[in-house]
Amino acid sequence: MRNLFSTVTKKMIIGYLVIVVFSLSAVGFALFRLHEQTRATEQLVNVEFRMFELVRDLQQNLLAQENIEKQLLILRDPTLKELRLNRSQEFTRLAVALNRPPLSDEVRTLIDLVEKYRLGENQLSDALFWDNWTNAETIANDTTVPLRVQILNYLVEFRQRKQQEINTGLARLSERTGDAFQTTALLTLIGICLSAPVSLTVMLSIHRSVRALKKATQKISAGSFEHQPDLKGGDEFAQLANDFRMMGQKLRELEQLRLDANPLTQLPGNLAIDREIERRITGKEPFSHLYIDLDNFKAYSDRYGYKAGSDVLAMVGNLLKDVVNEFGTGEDLVGHIGGDDYVILTDLISGELLAQQIVKKFEETIPEHYNAKDRAAGNFIGKDRYGIKRTFPLMTISIAVIPSTHYEYPSRLAISQDCARLKEYLKIQEGSNYMLEKRKE
Repeated sequence: MRNLFSTVTKKMIIGYLVIVVFSLSAVGFALFRLHEQTRATEQLVNVEFRMFELVRDLQQNLLAQENIEKQLLILRDPTLKELRLNRSQEFTRLAVALNRPPLSDEVRTLIDLVEKYRLGENQLSDALFWDNWTNAETIANDTTVPLRVQILNYLVEFRQRKQQEINTGLARLSERTGDAFQTTALLTLIGICLSAPVSLTVMLSIHRSVRALKKATQKISAGSFEHQPDLKGGDEFAQLANDFRMMGQKLRELEQLRLDANPLTQLPGNLAIDREIERRITGKEPFSHLYIDLDNFKAYSDRYGYKAGSDVLAMVGNLLKDVVNEFGTGEDLVGHIGGDDYVILTDLISGELLAQQIVKKFEETIPEHYNAKDRAAGNFIGKDRYGIKRTFPLMTISIAVIPSTHYEYPSRLAISQDCARLKEYLKIQEGSNYMLEKRKE
């Protein structure tokens, strides 16, 4: 009996040691692979996605520079110099951000192109500073335009390659997760076969975690950014699942903002505007809501064409951003609802000042968009929406300024209704006007 007990005890000890060895092996391998996965995910989020966003911003900046440069060289309007300079300075900041390590050969090539373009930009800036328009056009045609086209083409290819690398990285994460699962399951199964009941719990836990992360990797790589891995707790699996949730949320927000932004002005659309209004209301942050509308814009588009109308809408978007940058605050939001309707959210103090400056700058700028005859007459003859000929004045701008303190309990619906009421009143007035709502609800 004693020998039997000793034999059973030895087997139990051997079995326990085997369980410990295989369990530790399984857990150690899973944690090692988890660490690798975490580092790979951080690499994707902090490096690859950051570079992808930076390249996108460079593309948008270059396209904006191209549009401003064309207008400046055609119109030779000194007021566009400052806007061009702002875009150039923003481009310089983005170029500096490219130099953050690690630097690949592709990024170094892009940096070289950017440096050449900046040298050309400096030459163009010098020519524009001295109003040497002929030299400026020569520099633009011979230097900045070809380099800009070259950089834009390179950025398009770069983004495609970067997107492919991201997709490959996500697929590799999925692959490694699958491999880790198979190896961990095998080690755990051996431990279970050697009478390790406690290993069953460990195996099921690891299996569930790895399966959830594998599914999350596949969903996110397929573009389903709203997927949330069902993992709770404070271990590495839960941390990685939280990273996946944050990555999916970030990608979803970027996608929503990209789709929501107005393609003509690149200003935030309804989604971003509504979100910011709700944030300020929820945070009990007093603010001014400026609703901006163009008068007689349809008649202008009918007479001068779709392209001219689009140029006016883009001009107004840039004008609003310039006014907010000069007279607003760093927390202001400029949005484009659609068509000829815009929104600005600012603090209570700046609301009326911004409206005044917008009216002033608009009145100074809008005549340039008419031909000499219409500009001299101050009007033109066209057909209204009913097909009846009548005289239309030059475009004007109407701005309804609604402070949130106008309401005891502010809401987006109440603000939009009051904006519509003030807009209808302003549109029947002559010239460009703004109105500050002072009546308490």
